[in-house]
Amino acid sequence: MSFSSDTRAELCRAPLQKHCCALAEAYGILLFCNQFASDGIRVVTSSPELAERLPRLFKKAFGFFFDSVSETDIKGKYSFYLTEPEHVAQVFSAYGYDAGGTLAHHINLGMLEENCCKASFLRGAFLAGGSLTDPQKSYHLEFVTDHYSVSRELFSFLLELGFAPKDAARSGNYIVYFKQSEAIEDFLTLIGAPLAAMDIMNAKVEKDMRNAVNRRVNCDSANADKIVSAAAEQLHAIRRIEETTGLEDLPEKLYETALLRIANPEASLTDLAALAIPPVSKSCMGHRIRKLMELAGC
Repeated sequence: MSFSSDTRAELCRAPLQKHCCALAEAYGILLFCNQFASDGIRVVTSSPELAERLPRLFKKAFGFFFDSVSETDIKGKYSFYLTEPEHVAQVFSAYGYDAGGTLAHHINLGMLEENCCKASFLRGAFLAGGSLTDPQKSYHLEFVTDHYSVSRELFSFLLELGFAPKDAARSGNYIVYFKQSEAIEDFLTLIGAPLAAMDIMNAKVEKDMRNAVNRRVNCDSANADKIVSAAAEQLHAIRRIEETTGLEDLPEKLYETALLRIANPEASLTDLAALAIPPVSKSCMGHRIRKLMELAGC
């Protein structure tokens, strides 16, 4: 299952307790479903959990089940229909619509005055028209609808709740989306998916740890390259001294340093300082190396 499917399954475990919240959740589903029109209502889903929840939700919200339910030709997809005129009219009336005179859908905010109803409405909107990417790959949550007014009003509704969504148009549809992980976590927690929110937090921690390790490895690799490059220059200088004046004519400390570098061609200054007899400080070893470089004319 995808992360989006897992999240939808978690949301479908939310209890159906209050009539107002069931009405609000059904409202979100209807505004983002496949067909919400005066000649019929159709909700299509590939989520087994949502397919199991829908009849109970509509019974709680409107007092009746769907007029018919069928599995589509596409395996795993279920279609729920309301075709009886009195049922369709009752649904429209519940949200302050006139089934015969509604030309474009709008969000009736009067139905969403309580905080619990706001969360339920957004849960329904996500169940019908939302999707969520795997947080191991990226952070993206979006709502898709072909109703321009619904998209704009959802955008404003989310702003009023303290979110900062973005919007776009794609293939004739209107998109409202989040890309900030914190906003997605807060949204999922609000609509009843705290486990999905925690998964995003955990994924973010894992990404941060991997990035920190990669930075450390890259830094260590860069430092190792610098050490090897510097040691190669130092060895070149020592060989040059050996070929010209000879190492034996060097002062005792410089002679010992030259032999130490030859014996440890990849060691850092810190390591060379520790290997000296007696051990010396890193700055002292650096001073000796610089003297050798100067004597070699490097």
